[in-house]
Amino acid sequence: MRASHTTTKALHPVRLLAAGAIVLAAGAAGCNTAESPKTAAVSFASVAIGGWHGCGLTFAGAADCWGSNGSGEVGNGDSTDVSAPAAVTGAHVFTMVSAGFSHSCGLVGGAAYCWGANADGQLGTGAITGPQNCNSLVPGSDCSTSPVAVTGGFTFRVVSAGGEHTCAVTTTGLAYCWGLNTYGQLGGGSASGPQTCGTAGDCSGSPVAVAGGFSFVGVSAGAYHTCGLTTAGVAYCWGRNREGELGSGDTVDSRTPVPVSGGLTFAALSAGGYHTCGLTPAGKAYCWGRGNLGELGTGDTLSSLTPTAVSGGLAFASVSAGGYHTCGLTPVGQVYCWGYNAYGELGKGDTTTATAPVQAAGGLTFAAIGAGYYHTCALSTSSTAYCWGDNANGQLGNGSGLSSASPVVVGQ
Repeated sequence: MRASHTTTKALHPVRLLAAGAIVLAAGAAGCNTAESPKTAAVSFASVAIGGWHGCGLTFAGAADCWGSNGSGEVGNGDSTDVSAPAAVTGAHVFTMVSAGFSHSCGLVGGAAYCWGANADGQLGTGAITGPQNCNSLVPGSDCSTSPVAVTGGFTFRVVSAGGEHTCAVTTTGLAYCWGLNTYGQLGGGSASGPQTCGTAGDCSGSPVAVAGGFSFVGVSAGAYHTCGLTTAGVAYCWGRNREGELGSGDTVDSRTPVPVSGGLTFAALSAGGYHTCGLTPAGKAYCWGRGNLGELGTGDTLSSLTPTAVSGGLAFASVSAGGYHTCGLTPVGQVYCWGYNAYGELGKGDTTTATAPVQAAGGLTFAAIGAGYYHTCALSTSSTAYCWGDNANGQLGNGSGLSSASPVVVGQ
């Protein structure tokens, strides 16, 4: 569907199947715009961008990941941060990948595999513990540093890794979610999950059917909420709503899908940290939820409980909601971003926040875009990945720890 988490208009055979999930965490201060070390670019068919890590899918279906790896979300067999693409173990042939907060997921012939943190059951293995404890400083930080199969025997066509939960849509259009359920982000309708995840709240280590029996074409898992798009282009969201991120016109959490107000028909959806954005079939962008840092792109810093048009009159082919910023890709391959920019995540060469769309620097032509928490990545029409913004955990993938306010090449 990470836009990014939603169905998009294809500009090129290259696709971006990016992440959804961005949650609060501290990043390193400052931004260095100096040229980074030279790296050998890797050709990717798609790229998925998570909170502080990213994954790329080669044209042969192999997955490479980079960035934060304290919970094994890179999937390379250990839990050490990686500043350049590293091969995911297991020799799986993936058809898509999705990167969340501290876990990642992919599809292999319709079967879902996940890796990384599992303290809340977000790997979907049926348990709320992993085979390893990746971080001795965080009690209960159970994880898997390599892909493990999601239980249930489902055949999925899309998967989206969120904050501490994951959602997917079967080939018949039914949505299932697993992991943390504190705010009802699994959408199953229950007041709690079937399991209790320590002090983190209720959860499910196995897929739970999203209530309502809707037929979805895609789903996007955000930090603590989820949104799905029906075959008729109707948007539904569920989970946390304290900032209006469900778009239902109020701030009441919902454990079942509620329609996004306004009667708009959407072609794509992207759930971010505490806001959500969508595109109409004509390419007009709307955002709703938290807007105090300009992430709604309306030219101000006001939040909105209902969809509000992004200013500037631009038409977009895809949109991706990050932590406190959003990026969109035009039909001719130009990237525009808006919102928080302390780490250079807008890619415009400086660290000044913008409340309306501004074009990324460099004059590059892109085929896909994905917003992380404090960084952004995009895939060029020549299949080269570029990233910009915070790089404290190597999430720019260029072999350095230096942040950049303009695009740098992801390489090995």
